[in-house]
Amino acid sequence: MMNQCIQLFTQACKKVFKNLIGLEITPERPYLFDKNAVHEQDMSKEWDISAVIGLAGDARGAVVISMKKELAFRLTGILTGKTHTDLDDDVRDAMGEIVNIITGNAKQGLETVFKLVVSLPTIIKGDEHSISWPGGGIHAQIICIPFTIFENDEFTLSVSLDRNKAASFINRAL
Repeated sequence: MMNQCIQLFTQACKKVFKNLIGLEITPERPYLFDKNAVHEQDMSKEWDISAVIGLAGDARGAVVISMKKELAFRLTGILTGKTHTDLDDDVRDAMGEIVNIITGNAKQGLETVFKLVVSLPTIIKGDEHSISWPGGGIHAQIICIPFTIFENDEFTLSVSLDRNKAASFINRAL
């Protein structure tokens, strides 16, 4: 069941990076994140920026893309044609747009079984930031899908769906 969710979000992320930014990305081995543990210790990265989209409806949760600021600058530069050296409006907008499009693409597959409402993106910036995950039930799991880009840069796409409602979808849909 979890493999189908991972596949859906992995494909959406790869599609967005190829079509929007013109880059190939390589998914690495996904893992489960303990939402009760400290963010930077468990994710073993100290991300500088995260873009968050909430999910509500027949399931609830969030989709988060997290990366170092240098990678965010580089990706924003490709999109805007300008050099960026600060987490300015362009960088925040680019990160929000990337997570928005990834979520929108994945939502199409998810909505074959249940309806979802997607929030506007929220940007969290600053080293050692942490994310408070929705879906407080014991069934909500956070799937982290690391990706490699530009040979040695990394970012993570994390997805949480409240399994109380989403488990039945994942079992039936994919």
